[in-house]
Amino acid sequence: MPIRRILVADDEESIRWVLSKALAKQGFIVDVAVNGIEALKFFRQQSYDLAVLDIKMPGISGLELLPQFLEERPETLVVIMTAESTMKNAVEAMKRGAYDYITKPFDLEALDAILLKARKASDVSEEVQRLKDEVKEHYQLDRTLIGTSQPMQEVYKVMGKVAPSDITVLITGESGTGKELVARALHFNSPRLGKPFLAINCAAIPRELLESELFGFEKGAFTGATERKIGKFEQASGGTLFLDEIGDMPLELQAKLLRVLQEKEITRTGGAAAIPVNVRIIAATNQDLKEKVRNKEFREDLYYRLNVVPIGIPALRDRQDDIPLLVDFFIQRAQEELGVTARGCTEETLALLKKNRWPGNVRELENTLKRAALLSPDQLLTPADFPNLAGEPTEGGENSDSLEAMISRKLRNSLSQMNLQEMDSLYEMVLHQMERPLIDIILEKTRGNQVKAAEILGINRNTLRKKIQILDIDVKKD
Repeated sequence: MPIRRILVADDEESIRWVLSKALAKQGFIVDVAVNGIEALKFFRQQSYDLAVLDIKMPGISGLELLPQFLEERPETLVVIMTAESTMKNAVEAMKRGAYDYITKPFDLEALDAILLKARKASDVSEEVQRLKDEVKEHYQLDRTLIGTSQPMQEVYKVMGKVAPSDITVLITGESGTGKELVARALHFNSPRLGKPFLAINCAAIPRELLESELFGFEKGAFTGATERKIGKFEQASGGTLFLDEIGDMPLELQAKLLRVLQEKEITRTGGAAAIPVNVRIIAATNQDLKEKVRNKEFREDLYYRLNVVPIGIPALRDRQDDIPLLVDFFIQRAQEELGVTARGCTEETLALLKKNRWPGNVRELENTLKRAALLSPDQLLTPADFPNLAGEPTEGGENSDSLEAMISRKLRNSLSQMNLQEMDSLYEMVLHQMERPLIDIILEKTRGNQVKAAEILGINRNTLRKKIQILDIDVKKD
């Protein structure tokens, strides 16, 4: 928050009078205390943005007040006033966390310079807090992880318990279930918010490079190491390191990771010094690590180090009741990011989406909806917008929906968005909109052969040529 209220504490009346008048003139609310005991009383009764304390006062000195102020309200900026003869104490105050100091006797310009710096620091602090709140809000469980089904409720319960701690978590689930989303939500709802969240995919990086990515290397460690490289463990200092696809980590690196978890320190490749690291580890896999342990493909001791708290993310087919919520969420995201006109799905479409098995899980559902919303001109997506999902096969091998039925649904949906009382030439408009894609598709199928296309369409070649011109169809020939 901007600086509004200031506490001044000094046993010299002249200093109190000068400071209170000068600060009040600038629009600040100023409280004055005659000694340290009164200053502490004021501080515990009122919230202050800035405190200006004399280092030598009867009862409790400013140097003694400083740690109490910072412990009770660390957001308050504390400025120490000192005489030249007590400069050593001023330096000590700075070490203990004072924001700045001012020496007596001082002029008001020196005070104004400190106030200007304090204002800037307050603005930066406010912006940092705003960004923290914004990020935290964005990654709240009910905003990023969509679903109210019982399987997801169980996931939320575990997340709520482990997010505030530094405990190691192993997230399991099929590809596309949202494992990284869970990891990010754990980080952004933890005390490590504001510190780095770094993700590394152990399967996507060649094994000979993975060690360097994780631990870094020293200059000259190997051919091509022309300068020092800081690894992910050091980059994530104070934050969270997400190790995705941990089951694909080579065995030799598993041993090094185990050591990091045990010793809380790393050694860069080619280096000798042990470097302490303060990082929370969250790992994820779509593999059966127990099976890999049995097959000697994954270290058993590392498995138990990682699997302190397991979180299993259910497949989408096991939480189909969440599909309508996910559909609404992804369509709204498509509106914001892509500017699509789609606003939702028909009941038939939702039934179709719920019936699908979704082997790619939530990621596949999102991509499918995004594609349909981009291509559809309608506000409500119909089964016809999902041709790869449309209908169960009948005995004849055709989709249960006929072409006429699909056209009827699309037409009904489009007409429901129009004011028919104000329409004219509707018949020609509908035929025109159907005619163009039909001719375009047939020309594509015949590779631009207009004679063949006219034959398939059952119209004269000259008629086809006129329609191509009128409808402005681009004829592509092989």
